Amino acid sequence: MTASLPHQGPWPGGPDRPVEDRRHMIRRRALTLLIIVLLIGIPAGYLVISANQSRDSGKDKEAKYSATGLTEGWPSKLQRRIYQVPIPHPAWHVAYYETNNWKTSRLYAQFETNTAGLDAYLTGLGMTRADLRKGDITIGARDRKITGWKFPGGDAWYGFVHRQKNPAPTHDVVVDLSNPAYPWVYVVSRTVP
Repeated sequence: MTASLPHQGPWPGGPDRPVEDRRHMIRRRALTLLIIVLLIGIPAGYLVISANQSRDSGKDKEAKYSATGLTEGWPSKLQRRIYQVPIPHPAWHVAYYETNNWKTSRLYAQFETNTAGLDAYLTGLGMTRADLRKGDITIGARDRKITGWKFPGGDAWYGFVHRQKNPAPTHDVVVDLSNPAYPWVYVVSRTVP
């Protein structure tokens, strides 16, 4: 005689299991697919966007630091302080360029100002108009090539070299007084680390 086990409901996968409605099955699979997309797709998309932004930022920095010539605008306050380049107010057509290497760092700057601005600039360096030497082009050929500056010489061009004890920078300054009311100032400030 065989003992029968008491019946405790349908077995999984057994004949008494209710058949899932086809619409419910499609909804359940769609929900599962949506969850997978959200869990994997959003972080992956974020990583792609972040990587592109990082790459673009690097390209911008590379372009900025590999450019030759002057950039329109004022050097930062930090640059002006480090290189001791006191650009006066008012000043127009301000442009600058900075180079750094293991041997020497340079800040190239140019601006147009008025007579009071020129005096303020010279005073900021501890100099006066009496220090300007007629026809003295103190900015060398190497620095002129980097910036594209051309100094044709003549009676309107003045210059001086402002040497200071290390670690203070040395300034090579050329002033164009062809229009004495609105002189142009060109400066190369060098520091040795």
